[in-house]
Order: sequence, then structure tokens, then C-alpha cells
Amino acid sequence: MTADTPLEVLIGEILTRRGLTLAAAESCTGGLVSHRLTNVPGSSVYFLGGIIAYANQAKIDLLGVDERTLASHGAVSEAAVLEMASGVRRPFGADIGVATSGIAGPGGATPSKPVGLVWIALSAGDASQARSAIYPGDRLAVKEQSAQAALQLVIEYLTTRD
Repeated sequence: MTADTPLEVLIGEILTRRGLTLAAAESCTGGLVSHRLTNVPGSSVYFLGGIIAYANQAKIDLLGVDERTLASHGAVSEAAVLEMASGVRRPFGADIGVATSGIAGPGGATPSKPVGLVWIALSAGDASQARSAIYPGDRLAVKEQSAQAALQLVIEYLTTRD
């Protein structure tokens, strides 16, 4: 592999080698993380599926996000993405779940949550973690940067457990 190897290819190689599986819960990325993962030939071995839970009710019904979490913290929060990442593992029986939730813009911002704010989380049997960033650019740029960051979080998790 070279430094130019896409993250989704590296993720696939590591997951396959270790016999691990992955599922994605996506809000602001609208399936872009899943799209990138499934661009890799043979990804059905390790990528079990994704849930695009754009509406809050979908996050509750499909991912098991607690209504109280959404009421007190909002969908674009550490608490919500951690519950999304954990929640997506259940229906698929996945070893690892990754989740995204953010404000891609141009609307939807609040004083405390600007356009470009994205939370990303990972859930696995031995770890859960979340991080946020504010990405510049238009809606598509925010989505692309968010998907890249989600894949980066997965590869960081996998490579720190070699």
C-alpha cells in the first residue's frame, strides 16, 4: 500500500485480516461513508450495512437513540453520535459501528452549533469515542470532509489495536 491508498481500502484490508465487521449510522453524510466503503471490491465480507437516519425519529426508531438525549443535547452532539454508533451495531451484529451527525448547511445553524459542525463517533466492544470538528465549505464539502473524518476515525481505531 502507498500513502495514496484510500482509507476505505486500508480499512477493508484490516477488517478482512482480523475477521471484523463494520456498520455505519449516517445523518449529515447521507450514505457517503457507506458509499465509499462499498466502492471497494469484496466489501460485503466486512461491511454489513448502514442506516441513514436523517430525521430524529429515525435515530430513535432505527438506532435506539434515547429521546431524552436528543431533547437535551440535540442530534448534533457527542451523546447522540455515541448512541448512534452503538445502536447501528445491534441490527447488523457488527463488531464496529461508526456514526456521523452534523450541520452541512447552508441552514440549520444555531449560535452554539454553526454550519460545518460535525460529530463523528465509533463504537466497538472495547472502546467508544467521539470527536467534533467544524468543516469549511459548502454542503458537499462538509459532507465529504465528514465522511473522510469518519473513515479516519475507523482506521485510527484499527491501527492502534495491532
